[in-house]
Amino acid sequence: MKTFLPTHPLRSAADLDAVLSAIGDARIVLLGEASHGTHEYYTWRAALSKRLIQEKGFNFIAVEGDWPDCFDVNCAIKQDQKAYGSAAKLLQTFSRWPTWMWGNWEIAALVDWLHAHNQPRPMTERIGFYGLDVYSLWDSLQEILQFVNKQGDGAVAAAQQAFRCFEPYGDDPQEYAQAVAFVSDDCEDEVTHMLQTLRRQLRNTTASTGLERETAFAAEQNALVAVNAERYYRAMIKGGPASWNVRDGHMMETLTRLLDLHGPDSKAIIWEHNTHIGDARFTDMARDNTINIGQLAREQYGRDQVFAVGFGSYQGSVIAGKRWGAPFEVMPVPNAIRGSWEELLHKQLQGENALLLSTELKGTVAMKQTFGHRAIGVVYRPQFEQFGNYVPSLMAERYDAFLFIDQTQALHPLPTKADEHTPPDMYPWTE
Repeated sequence: MKTFLPTHPLRSAADLDAVLSAIGDARIVLLGEASHGTHEYYTWRAALSKRLIQEKGFNFIAVEGDWPDCFDVNCAIKQDQKAYGSAAKLLQTFSRWPTWMWGNWEIAALVDWLHAHNQPRPMTERIGFYGLDVYSLWDSLQEILQFVNKQGDGAVAAAQQAFRCFEPYGDDPQEYAQAVAFVSDDCEDEVTHMLQTLRRQLRNTTASTGLERETAFAAEQNALVAVNAERYYRAMIKGGPASWNVRDGHMMETLTRLLDLHGPDSKAIIWEHNTHIGDARFTDMARDNTINIGQLAREQYGRDQVFAVGFGSYQGSVIAGKRWGAPFEVMPVPNAIRGSWEELLHKQLQGENALLLSTELKGTVAMKQTFGHRAIGVVYRPQFEQFGNYVPSLMAERYDAFLFIDQTQALHPLPTKADEHTPPDMYPWTE
């Protein structure tokens, strides 16, 4: 096997030509990140996303974020006027820890670009911004109540019943999960009934404009979040891969719904952490029967319709917390460990950045040999990273392309105060 890997220089957005060509006519492009707080991952994803939108007609960006918060951004960037004031003010909607993931200056710049790009276009052709995640149980219930009360329809009673079921737990998913873990008295029936009732009601309602159609879609999506979040929190307390699989299954279901909403020729850009978008079948996740959206998308739409781009770096700094729910801080990212994917690229490239395409890696170690690939979560302890931050991966199968940035720096968070409720701490640091 060849140790030397063919690469393309990566210095400016023009150097993305090779990956644009490799993407071809793919319908879904998944863009990863090897941390949740690195400046370069956000800016390179934005650069590639802009080119996909401008040159290949992609319709929306969907991210590892909560549906209600992201839908606020979606509505704002589709307005004719910049009614949201500043992007920094708009992104204060991301007040659940970790606030910096979407509340940062890098995303603020993208929000302004999306709004400017959308302005001269008809509403049906404006680029959307959506959340794929499942954490927003209480926010989604509030959104449903507001929607059905405005509509005055038959779903009001079902929504109120579901909301009352969760009220005793005080907006705390951890308390709900612990309370129902080993008893049958949960809220599964209530949220399922709410979703079914809302869907029946919406089938009998004809939206007169694209905006009304999207608003109705958002209401149904919030009900779906409630159903899957309830499943997620029940599974979480029991451990194992079940809750992770519920979460990524929800993300895939949401992606499918968004593609259907935008029509048969629609195209999606996904921003998620590498452990979500890199096909789990080619990592050690497969041993535990853990799936992810990268695997599910390939299985559902076919590998030729799905293109996954991973990211990584050799050293630098990152935004993270020392423990779950802790204030964010700038942390050092040490040199990648010996024998890792990142160390191999650093040695070959001698400090340069590069783009790799999996189609060009046949006959090399990337196709046959498993490498540890660094993944930094929202909780990070640099001094211990060799014990849990490297995911064994067959790199040329896990991804279709890889962006390597040798030296990276920390993301630039907005000064948003986190609310008191955080999702339960259930993942290893690499999540």
